[in-house]
Amino acid sequence: MSLKPRCIDFEEIWNDLKTTIMEVITLRSVQRDVWSSRFVDIYAVCVAHPEPLADKLYTATKTFLEDHVKNLLRTRVLSSESNSTSNEPYALLHRYFIAWTEYSKGIEYLNHLFLYLNQQHIKKQKLSEVEVVYGCINHDSQEQLEIGELGLDIWRQQMIEKLDETLVYQLLDGIKNDRMNNIQHTDMVSVIKGTIQSFVSVEEYKKKGSLQLYQHIFEAPLLRDSGEFFRLQANKLLEICSVSNYMEEVIKRLDEENKRSLKYLHSSSLPKLRKECEQRMITDHLDYLYSECNEMVSCERRKDLKNLYTILKPIPDALKSLVQSLLEHIRADGARMVSTLRGEMIHVHFVEGMLQVHEKYEELIANTFNSDPVFLSALDRACSDVINSHACEKQPGKSAELVAKYCDSLLKKSKTTEREIETKLTRSITIFKYIEDKDVYQKFYSRMLAKRLIHEQSQSMDAEEMMINKLKQACGYEFTNKLHRMFTDISVSGDLNVKFNHFLKHENKETGINLSIKILQAGAWPLGAMQVAVGFAVPQEFEKPIRLFERFYHINFSGRKLTWLHHLCHGELKIMFVNRNYIVTMQTYQMAILLLFETTDSLGFKEIQDSMQLNQDTLKRHLISIIESKLLLADTEVLDVNSRISLNKNYVNRRTKFKITTSLQKETPQEIENTINSVDDDRKMYLQATIVRIMKSRKVLRHNALIQEILAQSKVCFAPNIGMIKKCIESLIDKQYIERTPNSGDEYSYVA
Repeated sequence: MSLKPRCIDFEEIWNDLKTTIMEVITLRSVQRDVWSSRFVDIYAVCVAHPEPLADKLYTATKTFLEDHVKNLLRTRVLSSESNSTSNEPYALLHRYFIAWTEYSKGIEYLNHLFLYLNQQHIKKQKLSEVEVVYGCINHDSQEQLEIGELGLDIWRQQMIEKLDETLVYQLLDGIKNDRMNNIQHTDMVSVIKGTIQSFVSVEEYKKKGSLQLYQHIFEAPLLRDSGEFFRLQANKLLEICSVSNYMEEVIKRLDEENKRSLKYLHSSSLPKLRKECEQRMITDHLDYLYSECNEMVSCERRKDLKNLYTILKPIPDALKSLVQSLLEHIRADGARMVSTLRGEMIHVHFVEGMLQVHEKYEELIANTFNSDPVFLSALDRACSDVINSHACEKQPGKSAELVAKYCDSLLKKSKTTEREIETKLTRSITIFKYIEDKDVYQKFYSRMLAKRLIHEQSQSMDAEEMMINKLKQACGYEFTNKLHRMFTDISVSGDLNVKFNHFLKHENKETGINLSIKILQAGAWPLGAMQVAVGFAVPQEFEKPIRLFERFYHINFSGRKLTWLHHLCHGELKIMFVNRNYIVTMQTYQMAILLLFETTDSLGFKEIQDSMQLNQDTLKRHLISIIESKLLLADTEVLDVNSRISLNKNYVNRRTKFKITTSLQKETPQEIENTINSVDDDRKMYLQATIVRIMKSRKVLRHNALIQEILAQSKVCFAPNIGMIKKCIESLIDKQYIERTPNSGDEYSYVA
């Protein structure tokens, strides 16, 4: 076969070609050699000499297809005598579907037959995608379509646009019957789906507006019809259903509609139809759904809450009421738990009670609201409100103190395993993170840590370090800096005691007692309130070791000052009675009192005070603790300056080794009050430092902007009130760190 252009008789070729086109478009059998010959004929027409006849072929094909589709409409689709197996109400729909199925397949084959015309003639003239999308030129008037596209466009014009109202009516009726559970057989489902798909397929080739026909003739009426159907269904359900049943029915309808959309419609219609359903059945009846919202939450009806969440989630801002109800319920539950706390173990009950509340509602939110961040945020706000509530605005809440005491009770020596301690400490961080007054927690925690380290009461140094690292992760290095230094001091003190023992051996000296000394940095340890000067005459037995250690220390560390904190010291004293010997662990003052009874059996209160040079309150407190242990006896029920104290020679105890220091190591109400009061001073210093730091970097700043920056930087440690911030600003103005700018009353500038 020659590919050289030649003169042809178009009419002769077209007659042969027309016959084959009819066979292809009607899906009749075409011989292979005939198919090949028609390919050659199309090529010959497109390259004909002296003038290519591609346009003439295109026009003839277009006319043929238009006539064919008109004939199909007249003889097969509209004719009631045509063969049809469909139900009578949908006869037209069924006939249309059969005709479309045949035609769409045939036009696909025909497009292959006209491959050369499409690629070499039509495609070269087609507009680029950029011209179509961004230009103002439309397909119909400015360019030829490929034969497959042309066939679909003709079907749109000559078939769909002639039947659109009737087709859409029957489609909507069929979908309505499906909604009413009246549908039909599988073949009817295929007919509806195929017909709807034809509205999409005829314009699928378009680069722009390919769904315009589908949306205009079918989707818009479908949404209107569906909206009315859902409105009527909602009204009917509201008359017979409770809120619980109504929600279940709505969810059921939504699921069914979703499946129906997947079964029949183009994917772009799914969200639109769902939105229509949600509008008519949910949004229009929000007040009804909210009517039992508070009751659902208060009774924790999880199934109803899950259903309510499911239907409200897609509606903008519809969850606000449910979230608020849950927040108030959690807050009330937490406040109820806190109000019942009593007794010495209040710190344990508070932390573990709040953890139970938190875990309970965290699990409820996970299972009922799919751990939605909006509800988790409500849980956080509610827990924060409960934990940070306090009776007086000027005083910080008790929660920081209670959580610190809880950690202290875990870290002290007990029978609790290390794994258990680690688990409980990790859980306590959950509550700690909600505390606004973290500086109060730090104060109490550092004081309690100091006592544990000094009195060697820690269950495990690893557990202590783990807790400090957790606090560091939560609040940063500055928060735990002093805690780390306290640990360092204990470690250094151990090495120092070893060196002291070497010093004694080298000097050939003996202390007469076993001595272990801890050197504590004044700036790291929270011992300020404890360092109040208390007169104390050190017993003779302690004089020599104290002087030896001072000599050793000053040799190694010149220029440092040692201050002995006798009230924090403790030791073991061996007491030998006639019948039995005892080893008693006690505080230094107690030890000094008992040493006075080595040479006498009875002493007056005044004699003991003169000998020890202690103030009356301190002496009385330590004497009472020894009298309560029965080692000493008092001749009066209430201890006073006239009381006489005698040694209990008949003392008996089943234990030969015991302590009498526990009650003295507990924090007194005065110590707790001093700790809280010191927080206020620390806050003022912190705020002043923050203000100077901000102003130094910003130079000039307005009042409100400065307040906001202070609040942002301070929230890690505490939530300062505006009054305190204003006082700190005024104080810094007086100290000439900052000044008001001359031209503005609410603007400050940094004084370099």
